[in-house]
Amino acid sequence: MVRVRTALAAFALVGVLGSCSSGPQIPPAEQPLEKEALMLLGRKGMDPTAPVFIRIFKEESELEVWKARDDGRFYHFKTYPICNWSGELGPKLVQGDKQAPEGFYTITPEQMKPDSQFHVAFNLGFPNAYDRSQHRTGKAIMVHGKCKSAGCYAMTDALSEEIYALAREAFKAGQPSFEIHAFPFRMTDEKLARFKRHRWYRFWAMLKQGYDYFEINRVPPTVAVCEHRYVVNVVLPASGSIDPKGRCPAFQRPVLEPFAPRPTEWQIAQERITVRGPKVRNAAEVAAVSMSEAEAGADVIRTGALPSGASALGFSQ
Repeated sequence: MVRVRTALAAFALVGVLGSCSSGPQIPPAEQPLEKEALMLLGRKGMDPTAPVFIRIFKEESELEVWKARDDGRFYHFKTYPICNWSGELGPKLVQGDKQAPEGFYTITPEQMKPDSQFHVAFNLGFPNAYDRSQHRTGKAIMVHGKCKSAGCYAMTDALSEEIYALAREAFKAGQPSFEIHAFPFRMTDEKLARFKRHRWYRFWAMLKQGYDYFEINRVPPTVAVCEHRYVVNVVLPASGSIDPKGRCPAFQRPVLEPFAPRPTEWQIAQERITVRGPKVRNAAEVAAVSMSEAEAGADVIRTGALPSGASALGFSQ
């Protein structure tokens, strides 16, 4: 709470300085968190500098920010509308397909882009080890502002500033990296079942392991890549070296007690705050296109023909 009060004092000072027309302009990447965000952090018992975790859901056009609390678990901070994303449900395959990626990505300080032409941004890290094992290509896939996308996840400028600031403060406090999990939709059993005939069903079922782990434990899982697939909740070898195309080693798998908030904190644990804002992509339309693709996938199964770049397991080759 001391840090929250200090941050609020800094915000007040910035407000005073900003009222002077001759005062220096603060660059977007250095904007402090707004008073409302700091107050919400304080009410939720979250330090502004605590570690962050982000989830993206294409169909819903939503980006969630989660913050760690003193019990080591992550609690929901806000859900932000994704103003725009390009492509359809499914992973990015090749450079120029204008498809927004899906998968498990790690963001380091070097991936922060304070001088992005799209306001402020951070690089998603595509292609990651899994993508490369699938021979997927592309570069400069970002979460950024300007509400324009050609393969990225685009926010409004104001929301991109707040998300950027939350990540920036976590890095300043020593978080070496944070995770972004990008999903096609909220991966409940019911939603996944809609797409059981879709060409990407098995890929999505693999991603669901990471979704379910976080839902149960409220801690982002450690994810490895071997045998051309993601492996969730493992202890990485001391060397940190795993061949994404090679055989999986005999991983140890940590066992956590499922998340259970303190008796007085159920409301904080269950609360979901959604920010208002524009969404270019309509969820119903996105789902309709994907369902038509699922029917096409059923035809593929019946005829034995495979779409270009796909295998019978739903993985690109």
